[in-house]
Amino acid sequence: MERDSNELAEFCLMLAVESGRIIKQYFRSELSIETKSDSSPVTIADKKAEELMREMIMKHFPEHGIIGEEFGVHNPDAEYQWVLDPIDGTKSFICGSVTFGTLISVMKNGEPVLGVINQPVLGEFLIGDNEISLLNGTPVKVRGCKNLKEAVLLTTDHLNIARYQNKEKFDSLISSVKLYRNWGDCYGYYLLASGFADIMIDPVMSKWDLMALIPIIRGAGGVITDYHGKEPVKGNSIIATAGMIHEEVIKILN
Repeated sequence: MERDSNELAEFCLMLAVESGRIIKQYFRSELSIETKSDSSPVTIADKKAEELMREMIMKHFPEHGIIGEEFGVHNPDAEYQWVLDPIDGTKSFICGSVTFGTLISVMKNGEPVLGVINQPVLGEFLIGDNEISLLNGTPVKVRGCKNLKEAVLLTTDHLNIARYQNKEKFDSLISSVKLYRNWGDCYGYYLLASGFADIMIDPVMSKWDLMALIPIIRGAGGVITDYHGKEPVKGNSIIATAGMIHEEVIKILN
């Protein structure tokens, strides 16, 4: 990490550790599940983890803004904005699967400069700054997949493809790769950044879902765009790849 990002990176780790303590208390326990206005589930773990992170940010960086999935926007005109998704993959969390994580991003003047995927149960802290990505302090890289026939393709929810994009073209991509699985949510991007998958796709995304992913994928040497190959920051969908196959993936899907 660059020197000027060290303080923020260290604080990201503090946020991950403290929110992780809460999340682990509720993992694979009996949970009361609420349904939000968009029909997605939320638990007490989501709410308490975000509340704690917001309190820590407002104490340490009172001039910064916050955008959180559960509790909205604070100080929206600030130069620095923290984008929080306390549990990305709440459905996986509820079902006892480890394919969830906490997403933390720092944006400066509208651009993500730091991103975190933290999996508290497994003790995996992945952070990227667009230049380098570190998993528990060790640099990680996407693997050099040059051919779609050798690629591992992941997505979060197969049904969402048909809801938001072209299912027939996605089926064509499936038939072009070596392996296709629904190991999704933020953990799919973790697998891509750490060299265990080659393509990760989500046909629809919210701001708190995607901002942390951009510095991580880029820091690991990958390519990340929206579904149509455009700048991801302003998009509402994601295609992330190991790089060399990105244009081919975009062409097949569009």
